[in-house]
Amino acid sequence: AHQKMVEAINNGQELPFDIKNKIIYYVGPCPPIENEIIGPAGPTTAARMDKYTPLLMDRGLMGSIGKGKRNDEVIEAIKRNKGVYFITTGGTACLLASKIKEAEVIAYHELGAEAVYKLKIENFPVTIAIDSKGNSIFNI
Repeated sequence: AHQKMVEAINNGQELPFDIKNKIIYYVGPCPPIENEIIGPAGPTTAARMDKYTPLLMDRGLMGSIGKGKRNDEVIEAIKRNKGVYFITTGGTACLLASKIKEAEVIAYHELGAEAVYKLKIENFPVTIAIDSKGNSIFNI
């Protein structure tokens, strides 16, 4: 989805949803079964999105949730835009899914699990990994 978003921006197109002051959770959820709102929804490695993230942050994205380190360009974009990067624990997909109270695909349906979902979360366990000043938990 990040690639499609950046392509749209580079082509002068509007995004199909507003990213201003939003947080993106890097997740490819499993399909829900029975009465589930969403299937298991653990974080994916954020570094895969690093080449797209600075532009999205410069366009208003507040931050992201994933796992693992971010590159220097993303850290600079976080500082420049006073954003944030949160991490959550891999291997906890069922627990994390239980914290998602609403899930709706809002863009790029054709991408399946990698479509863009609007999520309502409650008590979602995250740690600030990179703060708005560029301080990184990975440098401790």
